[in-house]
Amino acid sequence: MQYLDRHLIDLSLSEAYESPDKPRLSAANLHRYLAKLLYSRRSKFDPLWNHLLVGGLDDAGEPFLAAADLLGSTYSAPSLATGFGAMLAQPIMRRYVPDEESAKKLSREEAVNIVKEAMKVLFYRDARSLDSYSLAVVTKDGVELKENEKLEDQSWAFADRIKGYGTQTV
Repeated sequence: MQYLDRHLIDLSLSEAYESPDKPRLSAANLHRYLAKLLYSRRSKFDPLWNHLLVGGLDDAGEPFLAAADLLGSTYSAPSLATGFGAMLAQPIMRRYVPDEESAKKLSREEAVNIVKEAMKVLFYRDARSLDSYSLAVVTKDGVELKENEKLEDQSWAFADRIKGYGTQTV
């Protein structure tokens, strides 16, 4: 990630130096750059072990969301996740947003609630996780970042009803 960070800083500096009046890179261009960088490292048999998600606006100002993996393979979908979230949160998000049309009809509040529900499932399924997370909302007006968001009412009161694990007897 530090290698990617250095490349992105160099890219933004050269972009500002070469064309200070023109708009900066769009999310689509940035995704393309990162995918080619990951593919280049893979081709040298020295891959970067990262799975990247790029969200923002494309050149036309439309919402853009795409992924690039350590092989340089890219794909796009109405909802994306990496790691543990790809296995557990992605099915929840796909239930609400199965295609591009339903993604366009989704309000901001609905989208945030879907992410909060997915985060709650991830919290309960991973014993080493925390109940706090960061939430970023990207719009045409900019990026709104909320840090240290907490999951509401995360008590483990239901755990005493779970039978069959550990030293419990039925």
